[in-house]
Amino acid sequence: MIGHLYATVIDCPDPSELAAFYEKLLSLSRLEDAPDFVVLGSPTGAEVVAFQKVEDFGRPQWSNPERPQQMHVDVMVSDLDVAEAQVLALGATLLDGSDKPIGYRVYADPVGHPFCLVTPQQVTAAG
Repeated sequence: MIGHLYATVIDCPDPSELAAFYEKLLSLSRLEDAPDFVVLGSPTGAEVVAFQKVEDFGRPQWSNPERPQQMHVDVMVSDLDVAEAQVLALGATLLDGSDKPIGYRVYADPVGHPFCLVTPQQVTAAG
């Protein structure tokens, strides 16, 4: 095991507004509420969906490669270096500017979808 699903992060123009929709849709509550980043979760903390503000957001259009889906998965790991070696062996690529010593790193899966490896240090710093 490399890690476990920690969050699904959705790009959007207004995190508070989109989070309000998903609060009702998924029966989740706000765990974090900042102007540029909102986190929803269950009382047990099991389900986490986050919304991050993106300037010049372009609305996704289903089946249009010029307007792709805009979300990524955060995977909780205990050691970034160990997990990095494992995901690289699986075919992931470390994305430019993502070689952080602690907290998180951003990768692309074998076909280019981004995902993050995060550590408890990142969660503590963000919270």
